[in-house]
Amino acid sequence: MTAIGMSAIRWILAPVLLTLILTICAHPVRRELERRGVSHGIATGSVILVVFFLLAGFAYTLVIAFSQFVAMLPEYSAQLADVGASLTSWLAGLGIDQAQIQQVTSSFTPGRIVTFFSGVLGNVFSLTGALVIVFTMLILMSADAVYIPTILRQLGAVQPDLVVAMLGYAHDVRRYMVVTTVLGIVQGALSTIALILLQVPAALLWGLLVFLCSFIPNVGYFFALVPPAFFGLLVGGWTTMIEVIVIYGIINAVVQSVIQPRVVGNAVALSQTLTFFSVLFWAAIIGPIGAIVAIPLTLLARTILIDAHPPAHWWRPAVGATAQTREILKAFDVTAKQDRKDKRALKHTTARPRRTAT
Repeated sequence: MTAIGMSAIRWILAPVLLTLILTICAHPVRRELERRGVSHGIATGSVILVVFFLLAGFAYTLVIAFSQFVAMLPEYSAQLADVGASLTSWLAGLGIDQAQIQQVTSSFTPGRIVTFFSGVLGNVFSLTGALVIVFTMLILMSADAVYIPTILRQLGAVQPDLVVAMLGYAHDVRRYMVVTTVLGIVQGALSTIALILLQVPAALLWGLLVFLCSFIPNVGYFFALVPPAFFGLLVGGWTTMIEVIVIYGIINAVVQSVIQPRVVGNAVALSQTLTFFSVLFWAAIIGPIGAIVAIPLTLLARTILIDAHPPAHWWRPAVGATAQTREILKAFDVTAKQDRKDKRALKHTTARPRRTAT
């Protein structure tokens, strides 16, 4: 029922939650400015401007990426027709009915693809309409943030576990967002270099799209892959398309599956299954913004339901491997490896033939 209610007011809830996450991430800027003697008003205004321009740049870049994709399609009408013809021949070779083939290949026209992505672009424009709510909430939250230290001291007297959990949540969210941003830049740069080498059009734009989609765990990779893979197919055929898919897959696997978990560590500590589910869940509840802030929102739910209540701490390993869980697994692996080594040594000793006296 709670999820249904949240979904009913998604047009309000989504920008408010996004603003909350951005305000938490920008709070160290305010703290540093105030430490240097800057007044509360100037610190608040600086934080508002920085966050708003970053958010506006994010939305604007996403719109430009989709617009560029749609604008480039008519230039490759001939290549698109060749792809449709080769697909027709391949499907006919498989014995598929001609009517079904015609239904599939009819989509390989610039008009159909432009219509599809225009609808997507319209959703992006509706997303930018939420900037009005975000900007208003950003002003109010930034102004209220002046009282946060005092409020936490008051709460600490009656709910110390809640205060500790919320402070830990703010630290973990900031760490996650910083690491995701840095690794997103790395992913975007590597993808851009690869696309330039493969001579895929608008390589810099698709690299920027990789950076933006890196904030969507697991699923964002597929969104960023579609445009360069499609244009790789048009300019270089199936070979280039497969190369783009493989290179993107390797970069995504190394950065998000190997590097990011090691850098973020216990700050997130969510299982891969729960991470993927959280993206789908929050996207279904509050729309596209939910996919972007899925991890911070899931961490907030864990903080309120588990971390703030000591009797519920036993649930923590169930939602993701903690540092203690990893140490136990490491110790178990060492013990199991030693047991296998001892068994091989014992087997080798008992199998050794005895020498007989002559």
